Amino acid sequence: MNFKEILHVWLSDTWSLIVEFGVLAVVAFLLIAIILITRLLPFFRRNRYYETELTIQLGGIGTIKLKSNHEIAQIAHKAWSELITRKAGLPFDPEHDVIAEVYDSWYELFGTIRALIKEVPANLLKDRNTKQLTKLLVDALNKGMRPHLTKWQARFRRWYERQIIGDKNLDRPPQDIQKDYPHYAELIEDLVKINKQLVDYTTELQKLFSR
Repeated sequence: MNFKEILHVWLSDTWSLIVEFGVLAVVAFLLIAIILITRLLPFFRRNRYYETELTIQLGGIGTIKLKSNHEIAQIAHKAWSELITRKAGLPFDPEHDVIAEVYDSWYELFGTIRALIKEVPANLLKDRNTKQLTKLLVDALNKGMRPHLTKWQARFRRWYERQIIGDKNLDRPPQDIQKDYPHYAELIEDLVKINKQLVDYTTELQKLFSR
């Protein structure tokens, strides 16, 4: 068989069909195989599933298992990005942080997460894991953050807004003024607890896209 021949077919003396591939054919086959693997590998990586266990104390959600893929990783990353760049995803410091600013951050987070959930295409919600992730995001807001806000935000803001315009507080920093709130110790205890759970929740979300 000539080196340049790609394919050689003939009948043997026993009338058997014999097919031989030349070196060029083998090389061409290997090149095509490499190209196909290179093109298809990102697709398989993008669509592979792996199970991730999340432990969420926020809102008493508990331990859940999700099979994460590309779409779930994207949603989780967006939610994580919103949390980590706001006060909600950072440890609360009673000596330096202002409670009213934390509540403002939480309010903005509510709107952003709701908008993120609305952006999830309806066809993706047919997947059980994607649907479970969106429920997790909603529960973190409604079961985790809302109870504290319902109990404390309106009462504290009403008191605080009156205090900051009072003559005796004109030269005082807000960190000092807020400590005069009659139920400050109880509010701070609950706020620090929820904030820590939010920070832990942020870390758990990261598991869905960090692989």
